[in-house]
Amino acid sequence: MGTQKDQMLQIQQAFEKAQKGHQNLAKLVAGLKQIYNQDEDKNMFHEEFINLLKYPMTIYKREPAVERIIEFVAKFVTSFEEPGDEESDEENSFMLFLFRFLLKSHNACSHSVRFRACQLINKLLGSMSENAQIDDELYDRIYEAMLVRLKDKFPNVRIQAVFALSRLQDPTDENCPVIDAYLHLIECDTNPEVRRAVLSCIGPSAQTLSKIIGRTMDVKENVRKLAYEVLAEKIHIKAFSIAQRVKLLTQGLADRSDAVKEVVQKKLLPAWLRTMEGNVLDLLHRLDVENCVTVAESALNSLFAQTPLEDLVEKFQNLNHGKVISAESLTCENALYWRCLCNYMKSMEDEREEALEKLLPETAVYAAYLLSYLKNLPILNESQRADFAQIEDVMKKEFICQQLIILVGCLDTSEEGGRKCLLSVLQEILILPNTPSSLIALLMEQLLSIQKEDDRRIRLVAEIISDVREPIVHTQALENADEQRKRQVELANIKVQLVEAKQALEDSITRQDFIHASVLKQKIEELENCKIEMIKAIEQPECKEVYIEKDDPETMLKCLIMCYELLKQMAVTKGIGPTMNGITEALILPSIASVNPAVRNMAVLCLGSSALHNKDFAIQHLPLLLQIAQLDMINVKISALRAVFDILQVFGIEAFKSSPHKSREMQNEEFGSGIEKSIHEESAEPVVETDTVNSILTLLLGYLDNEVIDLRTVAAEGLAKLLCSGRLSSPKILSRLILLWYNPVTEDDTFLRHCLGVFFPLYAFMNRKNQECFQEAFLPTLKTLFCAPASSPLAEVNLHNVAELFVDLTRANTVNVQNKPIQDYQVFTVHDNLAVKICNEILKDPDSPNIRILVKTLGLLELSTGASPCTEQLCVLLDNIKELKNRVNQRVIEKIMLHLHGRSGENEKNRYSTTTEITNENDKDEDLSQIPGSVKSSKQPNNKTVNGNGGKEINKTNKKDQGKCLSTTKSITRSRRTRRAVQSSDESDSQDFTATAPSVSARPSRRAKTAALEKTRMNLSRLLNKGED
Repeated sequence: MGTQKDQMLQIQQAFEKAQKGHQNLAKLVAGLKQIYNQDEDKNMFHEEFINLLKYPMTIYKREPAVERIIEFVAKFVTSFEEPGDEESDEENSFMLFLFRFLLKSHNACSHSVRFRACQLINKLLGSMSENAQIDDELYDRIYEAMLVRLKDKFPNVRIQAVFALSRLQDPTDENCPVIDAYLHLIECDTNPEVRRAVLSCIGPSAQTLSKIIGRTMDVKENVRKLAYEVLAEKIHIKAFSIAQRVKLLTQGLADRSDAVKEVVQKKLLPAWLRTMEGNVLDLLHRLDVENCVTVAESALNSLFAQTPLEDLVEKFQNLNHGKVISAESLTCENALYWRCLCNYMKSMEDEREEALEKLLPETAVYAAYLLSYLKNLPILNESQRADFAQIEDVMKKEFICQQLIILVGCLDTSEEGGRKCLLSVLQEILILPNTPSSLIALLMEQLLSIQKEDDRRIRLVAEIISDVREPIVHTQALENADEQRKRQVELANIKVQLVEAKQALEDSITRQDFIHASVLKQKIEELENCKIEMIKAIEQPECKEVYIEKDDPETMLKCLIMCYELLKQMAVTKGIGPTMNGITEALILPSIASVNPAVRNMAVLCLGSSALHNKDFAIQHLPLLLQIAQLDMINVKISALRAVFDILQVFGIEAFKSSPHKSREMQNEEFGSGIEKSIHEESAEPVVETDTVNSILTLLLGYLDNEVIDLRTVAAEGLAKLLCSGRLSSPKILSRLILLWYNPVTEDDTFLRHCLGVFFPLYAFMNRKNQECFQEAFLPTLKTLFCAPASSPLAEVNLHNVAELFVDLTRANTVNVQNKPIQDYQVFTVHDNLAVKICNEILKDPDSPNIRILVKTLGLLELSTGASPCTEQLCVLLDNIKELKNRVNQRVIEKIMLHLHGRSGENEKNRYSTTTEITNENDKDEDLSQIPGSVKSSKQPNNKTVNGNGGKEINKTNKKDQGKCLSTTKSITRSRRTRRAVQSSDESDSQDFTATAPSVSARPSRRAKTAALEKTRMNLSRLLNKGED
């Protein structure tokens, strides 16, 4: 017995020592193992060990002492395992015993016991050697128990179960239950730490790769970060598809978290580069740079930032002795790398000139190099365009040309000679017939960046367009029949003379008249020369230079692109001069009627850009753009519609009205009743809308119901811009936009939803007038939703949510009041006016089922209190509608009336006005209410809470609520209690300001002044008497 007690004491001491941090666990494990081996009764050791282990298992908190004990137990149990040998039954008995105990405890009621049981199983399995073996029955029991614990309601238990199952998964088995459980947790578990645990444990395979990549879009930063770390450390770049590589870099390098960006830049990209043996060009080849230029550029900039400048310059070995890449060696990858490296060097402030000198030649040399490469671009005929290999080769060469053209921006153009040479080369390239239209925009951008003056730009571009449109062609001059016959007669005459001269020469030689023979010989030579010239003149007719106008789609598209790029770079104040007028008449307007859609689209863009430079030109051609927006193809319609909105944004819709006399004759009642406030209302004079304005707005509003998503989005965005800039002010348009935002049909149009979600609060909180516009749009919007048939998508809209949106958008405390004149403030808030409109609507049909929504909206409004005409009007209206059948509606109306009458603050008012009442009893005067001091006491009820709970005074304004912006989500709600508190604080300040102004301006009567003076004297005498006492 004594020996057993000593052993139990030694086991207990080992557990106590294991809790201390400075202890050597290996030494404690060896000592306890020795005790175990010396003990003959193993069951007693097992029981005592388990009894001691139960104490730390009941502690859920991650205390250091408990964690050390768990670590000690795991090391002790696995110390019986001999590496390389199978465990004996005697040594394995203790591990089996502990596993059985833990498996019995895994479903305990206490979450701490479940947590520690899973943790110990995880520690035991993790501490075993790689080639360790366990019994099949034990394996199955652990398997089943941990799968159950993966569904535990405590996240820490699930985490330990995930860790415990990591060695039991089989990634090669498609039906592995552990993998299936992991895939479910990694997507559906609500706790981010559980998702992180699965990410760290799950085995990479073709089945799990897509799920791991999906966690790079997790809502939690730590999960996204770990997902990129797992992808960098465990998965080879060849396991990803090109689309997956591009997606990972696109999201990672643009992530909102700097920590995630750092992981992508410093772990993922270097890991991929190591697999490519440090060859950046091979890495770019894996990213498909032709279709993903932006991603490749971002990746290169990240790699450049981690490498010294000297190494970057030295490692770039593709340049020849002329500091250019030879045309035979140019590829998409090295051209992009060269361009990105030069741009990176240019962005560096230090040593950039020295580095660029090593990477780029002189400007004239590079200009000649660019021209020589672009001259060799092939032009495919109809038969060659059917060959995909040739098309791919041409596309690669065009991509290389794009990079070489962009590289022009890195050249040093400060030298006059080099700049002129570069300008002439760019001009020559633009004129080349084999220059594809895809390069025209880049060439024009570089050309216009070098030439800064608008006048010279216009002249230069006009010359280029003229040379492209009307090139010089050498043609043969055709002679008529008379001239040809005359030349033949002359040639025959020369031949006859030549025969006669030769015959005379023979005769002279026969007669030995050598002097005459020499003369004849000279004559023969002259005749022979004339004969040769005559034959050449007949065989080779005279060539002439002729200008031939080209109107093929390719040429027209090139010219239009040049014109469009010029119009984009020109200053709007420049206007349209004679040269641009000539280009418009000769090029842009005829191209509107082209058969080719690309030519028509570019012509519409040019026409819209030209209209922005001149008001009269815009007025003249706006009907044409509207007609194109209705009749042409979708992409041309979108361009025309955007041009229309740009014109209205620049010049305003007032520019397209007729004269007042004509407008009265042409006014259409249908349009006038449909759009009440569609023009800018800056002037105080009434403005008569014309048929032109109404027609334009009706046409633009019609696009909000268009089936084409892009057209609908462009129309909504354009109308929102016009409203936000003050060019329009229309409740009807606002109502249509709100209905479009809530319409389930636009659920997939994320850009439209985001655009309108940003616009509504921005527009509403800009000024009071915009909130009044929302006030006017409230009832029409709700009526549209009330009357929506069951088959309409609008029938699914939450009416209460729409009402809450209007309430939040019309709050007075959120309006931007900076730099606003005092006279713009009004006594009545927008909510007051909205409440009157709602009450009138309720009185029209008190038995309508839609009254419930209107009454709830009344309860959400922040109404003004105190004596005012608006409050009296509201009280009268509420008295008429308070007898409603629904008790909930009755209680809401009663609370509103209680708030308006100020009954909730009567006790507080009496307590704070005691001194005033005593003074009024001593100095009863009918005009005392006009004294400023009495005005404050009369306003005091406005500083009470509205909910009627105690009537406490709020002395401070909640400034945080004043600066809040409306959320762009649809669930814009606020609790009733918070809303009332904000209402009481914000409205008290606003009511103080508005009530004080008329009181101070009023002149108090003589009797009021006398009473105030008497009261002051009386108070002073009391104080003096107190001092004497």
